[in-house]
Amino acid sequence: MELYEYKKMVCDRSKEAYAEGLLEGMNGNLSVFAREHGCVVITPSQFPYEEYTPEEMVVIDLDGNLIEAPHKPSSEWIMHTMVYKAREDVNAVFHTHSPYASAFAVAHRPIPAILVEMIPMLGDYVPLAEFSMPGTEEMGLNAFKVLDGFGGCLLMNHGVLAIGTTLHEAYLRAGYIETGARVCALAESLGGAFPLTEQQARAVASHYGMLGTKEDE
Repeated sequence: MELYEYKKMVCDRSKEAYAEGLLEGMNGNLSVFAREHGCVVITPSQFPYEEYTPEEMVVIDLDGNLIEAPHKPSSEWIMHTMVYKAREDVNAVFHTHSPYASAFAVAHRPIPAILVEMIPMLGDYVPLAEFSMPGTEEMGLNAFKVLDGFGGCLLMNHGVLAIGTTLHEAYLRAGYIETGARVCALAESLGGAFPLTEQQARAVASHYGMLGTKEDE
């Protein structure tokens, strides 16, 4: 795939996420590891989503060196590249500040598996990473500690991190995390949210298989 296509993919998905409320203002970031080019296409720092074009996307290497830089890369580029260096199965990283999931991160609560569709996409639950300052290596380390076996995690008092073999998968997982958090909060307002039991979760996992992968359309 040509590098421009990766830029367009990141641009288009970012604008979709903004329209859906997964991103707001100039918060959040998204990237793809273009392995055949040996570089990462990532959203720019402090740039309005409404003004995104493929040409505004930033290209860096895994050490953060600028390759194509119409703007500064997202301040969270360290977290993105740390995931790519550590996980050969991950080719996309999506960091959101979606409201319901972020509320769980602020409450210091993992999101339980309350919906059957969460199991194949996310794992037994959505774990919570310890607090760390934004834009630091510590944030990447804390996220990486809890990601093994999961499709994403919460960043304490910050937001959400979703990963995927493709950008489409990372995007879907970010959406599932927000939906799970929203449904859980609504259920609790009705008197209680009851997660799947361990036995039920195992049965669902067996039915659907391992964490699935989706190809970009």
